[in-house]
Amino acid sequence: MRPHPIGLSTFVLASPFSDADTRYFEYVKEIGFDVVEVCVEDPDLLSAETLIEAASAAGLQISVCGAFGANRDVSHEDPTKRAEGRRYLERCIDLAASVGSPHVAGPMYSATGKTRLLSKEQREFQRLWAVESLRQVADYAAERHVRLAIEPLNRFETDLVNTIEQAVDLCDRIGRNNVGLLVDTFHMNIEEKNIGEALIAAGPRVFHVQVSENDRGTPGSGHVPWDDVFDALDRIGYTGSIVIESFLPTVAEIARAVSLWRPVAASMDALARQGYAFLRAQETGGILR
Repeated sequence: MRPHPIGLSTFVLASPFSDADTRYFEYVKEIGFDVVEVCVEDPDLLSAETLIEAASAAGLQISVCGAFGANRDVSHEDPTKRAEGRRYLERCIDLAASVGSPHVAGPMYSATGKTRLLSKEQREFQRLWAVESLRQVADYAAERHVRLAIEPLNRFETDLVNTIEQAVDLCDRIGRNNVGLLVDTFHMNIEEKNIGEALIAAGPRVFHVQVSENDRGTPGSGHVPWDDVFDALDRIGYTGSIVIESFLPTVAEIARAVSLWRPVAASMDALARQGYAFLRAQETGGILR
């Protein structure tokens, strides 16, 4: 695996993450991480100035990821709900532009946890609403030199975009060069027939990578085919960051949406440290499994 900036999601640290929680940035750097991925659950709790100051002091880069609850659904049948989702994304984009994040990432096409049995026609309407909304958001982001990284989720967390192929199709429909993919090994392990082949098919569409194990636990502790993942990322020339994402089981709204009913590691500290060591070891051909 070629060297990549390695990051940690703030979902591992505190939720909802706020300016006060930037005290964790020194801890993130002490472990060895290069990037802290700030997950914007409540935009009112975060200021660009505080994030920049804390990240600069710790020597960290910032990545921005969205959190998409029921009130941030850009494919909702109600246009006022779609507008609310777009406004939230615009706030995330403004934050990303201010703190130097190259993108806003996440499953921004729908509300996480929304799974419905719909007809083919109903599902197409949902996709069309997502395309219309995200095209507007992409243009807003382009003016601020920010990209959108759209994340496919597994079938238990969304009914709209589950595979990399579906996500590429959504990008094609949006038709903007600053729209690509966030790929996540947890979701790919559930939905893709072959993770490596799916990544290679996505190619330059891959803007961002998140990693965790098949149980959403520590990378390297389960059965995700990591050699295939890293080989595919090398083959497509991916040079972006690789961010460990898991969730504190105490985060009630997110834990419910992603069906997180038990701890996935001995502690979040163990997950962060062991996950970092595993990813760094891959750069030198080391195996920590």
